[in-house]
Parts: sequence; C-alpha cells; structure tokens
Amino acid sequence: MRKTSALVLAPAVALAIAACGSSSHPKTTTSKPAPASTTKSATASSSSGVTIDARPVSALGTILVNAQGKSLYIFEPDKAKKVTCTGGCAHDWPPVKLASGEKPIAGSGVVQSLLGEDPDPSGGEVVTYKGWPLYTYISDSGPGIATGQATKMYGGLWYVISNAGKVVTK
Repeated sequence: MRKTSALVLAPAVALAIAACGSSSHPKTTTSKPAPASTTKSATASSSSGVTIDARPVSALGTILVNAQGKSLYIFEPDKAKKVTCTGGCAHDWPPVKLASGEKPIAGSGVVQSLLGEDPDPSGGEVVTYKGWPLYTYISDSGPGIATGQATKMYGGLWYVISNAGKVVTK
C-alpha cells in the first residue's frame, strides 16, 4: 500500500512544485515597460519625473496643467524666484512637488528649457516654469477649471501661466 500512496502523491507534489515555480513568472512579465506611446501619462507618477502639459482653458488661452489636467497657478509674491506659499497657504494652493530623484518633464505644448525646480521651505522641491513655482488650487474640481484665477489670498494674487511662460492676468 505504501507504494500506491507514493505513486498517487508524486504527481500532486510535482504539480505543487510547478505551481510554486510559475508564481514568479508573472512578476517578470508585468515588469516589462509599456510601449513608449502609452507611458506619457504614467510618467507623472513614475520615479523619473512630473509631467507638465499645456491645454486650452476657456477665456484664458493655453495654460499649464498637471497630469490630471488641473490648472496650474503662480503666486505673485514668489516674484518668479522662490516658493513663499507655505503652511495654510500650501494646503489651499498645493505646490507641484517633485519626489526625490524626479525631474520636471515637458508634456504637450510645454518648453522643457522653461521648466525647473526650487526648494520648498517645508521640504523637497517644487516644479517651476520660467522661474515661477507652480501650484494647483484645492477648489478647482477638475480639468478645464480655473476658479483661482486672479484671486487674492494669502497676501497676493494668483494667476495661471501660459505655455509661453507669460503670467495671464485677465
């Protein structure tokens, strides 16, 4: 009877070993990079950088937006030099931050040479465009919305910025 039990168990053990060995196979296939044409939007959350795009927004022209299509703003007190929006200001106007090792990446309609970064007093780096630190606005509900345009808050005015690097004050 022992020989019969061993014969019955041998295929089951072999199947279990094969199943364990195959569990590593999907890991190698899922780690393959996606084709270049599909990775552009994923770049914003990858370790390589944060993508800044340009899109038309009603009555404002073509302005800078983040990877989710939300409008990007400048804060006049920054004077195209350094981040001055911190604390509660940064809660309402979150800066476009770079994770360690990330760089700003020019997306559609954006000039790479105008992108840069500036130290954030609260830590890390903030994406800049033509020297201006970039921010989103917590009250903008989605793409194509710019409710923060020409708003005076936290001691200064907030404006969107064009893909040419010009502050839009209308």
